[in-house]
Amino acid sequence: MRDTREMRISVAADELTGIAVILPVELGERGHQLRLHGALADADELDWVHSSVAAARDVVEGAADQAIVCCWTGTGAAIAANKLRGVRAALCADAVTASGARRWNDANVLALSLRSTAQAELAEILDAWFATGPSEEADDRASIAHLAELEAEVS
Repeated sequence: MRDTREMRISVAADELTGIAVILPVELGERGHQLRLHGALADADELDWVHSSVAAARDVVEGAADQAIVCCWTGTGAAIAANKLRGVRAALCADAVTASGARRWNDANVLALSLRSTAQAELAEILDAWFATGPSEEADDRASIAHLAELEAEVS
């Protein structure tokens, strides 16, 4: 299963370890246009907060269709990205979770662990993430709308 549509993907990692080195290559081979942040870019700040927020901001501002953010566990990257209004970042350790995050949560930012995501699993996660679109079921759309309402309340 390979991506069928070229997308603009913003990618962030706070260090060049684990899958951070191969992630841009894998995405480039799939035909995506990349915006790089953190350790993947020469001039960016390297911490997980700044790099993850920069990638998520690209999605919010329309400079990217989706983002992929990475840190040692992936948790911090997901938390940082989710601080931006309109971002639904999901930490995914396998293809089933990635597919569900896209389908039921309309996730627009994929968070990955640099420590525990294997290269073979990365390919499976990306296949599932890019092959799955948001659900059109009324109850699923209502849940996403409810999230937007909650964001508006706290903003």
